[in-house]
Amino acid sequence: MRVADSFPTGHFIPKYSTLPWMEQVTKRTNGQVTFEYFPAQQLGKAPDLLNLTQSGVADIGYVGMSYVSDKMPLSAVAQLPGSFTTACQGTMAYWKLAKGETMNKNEFGANKVKPLFAIVLEPYQIYTANKEVRTTDDVKGLKLRSTGGAMDIFTRKIGAIPVRMAAPEVRESLSRGTLDGLIFPNESVLSYDLQSFVKFGTKGGNFGSFVASYVVGDAVWKKLPKNIQTIMLEEGEKATAHICKEIDTNIEKAQQQLAAAGVKYHTMTPAERKPFEDVSDEVAKEWADGLDKRGKPGSQVLKGFRAALAEYSKN
Repeated sequence: MRVADSFPTGHFIPKYSTLPWMEQVTKRTNGQVTFEYFPAQQLGKAPDLLNLTQSGVADIGYVGMSYVSDKMPLSAVAQLPGSFTTACQGTMAYWKLAKGETMNKNEFGANKVKPLFAIVLEPYQIYTANKEVRTTDDVKGLKLRSTGGAMDIFTRKIGAIPVRMAAPEVRESLSRGTLDGLIFPNESVLSYDLQSFVKFGTKGGNFGSFVASYVVGDAVWKKLPKNIQTIMLEEGEKATAHICKEIDTNIEKAQQQLAAAGVKYHTMTPAERKPFEDVSDEVAKEWADGLDKRGKPGSQVLKGFRAALAEYSKN
């Protein structure tokens, strides 16, 4: 089976989920299923991987939900700023929704794919090239890379200018000075080798997140024997639970590496976070209302996600 994504070699997502998942599926099927892996956009650009999976160019493809927000807008619920505090809290809450009837009808099933495993990254921080960010005043007018959707709304509301682009394109934009900074996960700064272009970073911010899922095309899935389907789903559950723990465990380590590379961090105080949090509440309501008006169950999904977050917090 052909597996395609956009991540560079050594990126933490394939390292902690995709590669182990493939290895375990091959092992548990006694070699009935083997994989040909195409990283680093070898089969196509990140925004095109859903289409390539639907058309059979890839059997299994990575889908960054922000890149296909026109086709999977409800998944952005797990990308709303201020929603959760750990990758595992966000991941497990989203994964519960992803497997449910509403998301199948409106997102995955509607796009003729089936989710195998998913990742929701830790709350994003703001990394900047030349200006330290402490308050909302500090971001006004800055051109910040955004994943699109709800993050675009958030970025505009705090007075910055969202520049939507896929992660593999960020390095070139920073090097040219067409970006002033990023709303980005800590470990990805290292994975995409951006540490030489950013001088400042926040700690304790909660500026949105990113949902990544690996999906298999329906036509491919239906041809697989039941025992192989079961193994793939079981290993997908393990991959989902494993990677979020790795992400949460590695946050401090990544920040230490970035600090050693010259990034100066500011830990935001509750008073500094408050204006950002107020904006986050506005963004969630605006996001849900906008989808409701389009005939999508935005408010229903937001309510379900928050309930799942509360449930996971108790576990």
